Amino acid sequence: MFLPFRIAWKVVKFGILLLVVYLAITLTQVWMASRRDDARQAEAIVVFGAAQYNGTPSPVLRARLDHAAALYEDDLAPTIVVTGGQQPGDTTNEATASAAYLRKEYGIPDEDILREVSSENSWQQMASAANELRKRGKEQVILVTDPFHAARVQAMAEELGLESHVSPTRSSPIGGTRELKFFARETVAVAAGRVVGFRRLMGVNKVADKVRDGVQGG
Repeated sequence: MFLPFRIAWKVVKFGILLLVVYLAITLTQVWMASRRDDARQAEAIVVFGAAQYNGTPSPVLRARLDHAAALYEDDLAPTIVVTGGQQPGDTTNEATASAAYLRKEYGIPDEDILREVSSENSWQQMASAANELRKRGKEQVILVTDPFHAARVQAMAEELGLESHVSPTRSSPIGGTRELKFFARETVAVAAGRVVGFRRLMGVNKVADKVRDGVQGG
């Protein structure tokens, strides 16, 4: 009578062990990706959005934009894609705030900035940016975000068929114990996304195939 229970318990323990090993491997990969800077010649730089306050980029977003501007000024890509929609209560969206910052602080011409203004999460940012870039015949991208985010954005770009290289900012204000929480979250997100797909994980169906109306050129 107890034999089936013991067998089932062994299966459960083995499954838990596999899960722990899988998460440990994924955490290592997320950490290694955070330490790597793979910037090289590409067709566009994609900057992942973060909070903005009435048109002023938050310190996190500003760090990403400063790094993207440096890559642009090094002639690694002729186009910067800024991403991020408008949160409830905001007077503008992340992409518009980012574009204004790049023009004001670095003098980057408006025609070299492509805006994605309707996304609500990283997958939508990546998928909409990929769709818009493909309309312009561009598929080689440098992805700019925080270090802990690097593994996930590259995995999403691969799922979308882009040739991507990640160059994380090194001036983000997120660090210390706060950064550890982000590493834990990204480990779970990457582990789950690899199993079920990042599109399904983010609850998005056709963002990669048909861009939403909010995407506009510079």
